[in-house]
Amino acid sequence: MTTRSAFVPHTSAGQAAQRRQQQLTKPPGSLGRLEDLAMWLADRLGHATPPRLKPAIAVFAADHGVALEGVSAYPMAVTGQMVANFVVGGAAISVLAAEHGASLRVIDVGVAYPVPVPPGHGADLTVRPVRAGSRNLLREAAMSAEECRAAWQAGADVARQLVESGHTLLIGGEMGIGNTTPAAALLCALTGLPPEQAVGRGTGIDDTRHAHKTEVVRQALARARAAGAAVSCDWLAEVGGLEIAALAGFYETAAQCRVPVLLDGFISTVAALAAVHHHPDTAHWLLASHVSAESGHRHALAAMELAPLLDLGMRLGEASGAATALPLLQAALALHRGMATFAEAGVADKDAR
Repeated sequence: MTTRSAFVPHTSAGQAAQRRQQQLTKPPGSLGRLEDLAMWLADRLGHATPPRLKPAIAVFAADHGVALEGVSAYPMAVTGQMVANFVVGGAAISVLAAEHGASLRVIDVGVAYPVPVPPGHGADLTVRPVRAGSRNLLREAAMSAEECRAAWQAGADVARQLVESGHTLLIGGEMGIGNTTPAAALLCALTGLPPEQAVGRGTGIDDTRHAHKTEVVRQALARARAAGAAVSCDWLAEVGGLEIAALAGFYETAAQCRVPVLLDGFISTVAALAAVHHHPDTAHWLLASHVSAESGHRHALAAMELAPLLDLGMRLGEASGAATALPLLQAALALHRGMATFAEAGVADKDAR
């Protein structure tokens, strides 16, 4: 777990939660970041002692034309196959969602080779394709501006539906073979980070393919810059992806609905960075679950001044890192709600004489 940072409340609920933490039967700060988590959530949920969270996980799936450049160890057809695996319950996120009582929704916003899924399984599948995968970002814009807006809106609609159905914590995940390449390119575009620091191993590529992937990102950035990309929305369309745009819309809308977000890994965090560039207040609602083994993830988190809760060397995506961290949030709130105060327990606090 990372070094604890000071919590500063923004609301009366946060201030009340902070006072309660100071009265619980423990030395101040002895529960470390669990204390800050409880206060952070209370501050955003508008309740001094929030009840157990009602989490919802939305996994957005799409393919990427840049996969044809050999930047991934897996073929594009795997995206659709994994979507089916999510829905029937065989994927890591399916297991984790069930384990932690989180609803799971899978949204196809651009799978090139969809796999038919029989009805009646564990996860809801929404098919809302903008197009059958993005274009090859090395050669041309990944999406038109209209396509980018449509993907963004698809994510926004899902967030709004989940909030309206009573969920109090939203988690976004992604699936798309090759999607660490657009995520790295977008991170470079939004932060000025050089490709050498942003491009990682993705699905486990070797040194030769990693060098090639880095060069693909470098050339894609040069192409987009020459095409006139200047602001974040330009860059998202030029070098992003359909599921990345959907996640950005999902995060921004969650923030607008005043519901906290637990971020997952590299791609999800870059999507959040795009949302923050579009609407800076989104940052107030973001919590980082973990830092992945993908090299650019630390840089993406640092760009938003987010401190991850876990460092487990994960690099799967799917919202698996966020789901793994979810019990920490529930434990933080349970302790905050359930522990006795010094007065209630009849225990002398540190200032008693």
